Amino acid sequence: MKNAFLAFERWTTFGAMLGACAMLALAASLGLFQIVTRFVLEQPAEWTEVLIRFSLIWMVFLAIPAAFRQGAMVSVDLLYRWSPPRLRRVLDWVASLAALALVGTIVRWGWDYALRGSVQSMAGLESLSMFWAYLAMPVGGVFCAVGIVGNLIDPLRMELEAAQ
Repeated sequence: MKNAFLAFERWTTFGAMLGACAMLALAASLGLFQIVTRFVLEQPAEWTEVLIRFSLIWMVFLAIPAAFRQGAMVSVDLLYRWSPPRLRRVLDWVASLAALALVGTIVRWGWDYALRGSVQSMAGLESLSMFWAYLAMPVGGVFCAVGIVGNLIDPLRMELEAAQ
């Protein structure tokens, strides 16, 4: 069961990171397009600014699961380093449960926010609903929950290895 979940987690984290990379590439491409249309063609495309902003939001929420999985989120590791192995495992559980509570809150309220935003349209892109922009919170949160549980089952501690 553990190996099956970790395989599932690897695929979901890989997929989320692939999506984050695609959003970064989209934001960079739209930024270049915005520069060309504004300064070369002198016909700015206002819609690109909105899409850049939302692609960066999606990028962040899709990249966070990889950071959770690697154990690279902000932490106070001094107590962890000074603790015996048994207490370290307790600290892992406490940190994971706190992170899951936070992510659960983000998913719950993010979904509510997305539903409420479905009646709004994006400025500059009136044909698109704000639902798609706000959906980044619950989608990223679900991927984060998988990464948090994966890190609890098989901790990587990459930030502690690189720390000086």
